[in-house]
Amino acid sequence: MTHPLHDYLGSGDALGRLREHSRRLRGLQVLLERLLPAKLAQACPVANLKDGTLVLLARNGSIAARMRQLLPTLQRQLGEQGTLVSRIEVRVRPTVEAPPPPPRAPRSIGRAGRESLVELEHSLPEDSELRRALSRLVARARDADDVGDE
Repeated sequence: MTHPLHDYLGSGDALGRLREHSRRLRGLQVLLERLLPAKLAQACPVANLKDGTLVLLARNGSIAARMRQLLPTLQRQLGEQGTLVSRIEVRVRPTVEAPPPPPRAPRSIGRAGRESLVELEHSLPEDSELRRALSRLVARARDADDVGDE
């Protein structure tokens, strides 16, 4: 007989506390999404709630500054909704964007490779799609070599 995963997560004391804490944080996030403008709530998600301190992670400094302006109102609204927090901290945690990939180095076909392709091209039937493709490839390779020689 199979058991749902949540049965196992709630079975141990540590796992049960972790599950309850996770549920509380998700509930706070939903509540913040109702109280704050949508884009601001998404840019400043709930990170933790410990000892009455709610920690929010702002995506950048300007979002953190805007959130800090709203903290007294937000703390009051949370209390009205039944969530008492003694403090709200806003920490800046910028998202790390991957650097753009380096530009690709132009590829070239060496002289021996071009000669082999031309030989293959001439061995194919005149109406062959492959022959036309090889012809274009060889022509581009010659054009690239001509540009490189200048």
